[in-house]
Amino acid sequence: MRDEYDFSEARKNPYAKMLKKQITINIDSNAIDYFKEQASVTGIPYQTLINLYLTDCARQHRKLTVSWE
Repeated sequence: MRDEYDFSEARKNPYAKMLKKQITINIDSNAIDYFKEQASVTGIPYQTLINLYLTDCARQHRKLTVSWE
């Protein structure tokens, strides 16, 4: 390892605003099973699929509709 490093030409991380934040969330078993099934079909980890879905909802400004059956 060097004693000194030259950062004179360094640039900011362009993905810094997109960093993920770890949280704890309670999700129903059937929802997890659904995303795990989709993960096996697509080859994408189920947590990544959940993140992609929620990110898409946020970007599209989708409004939630809840109906109790």
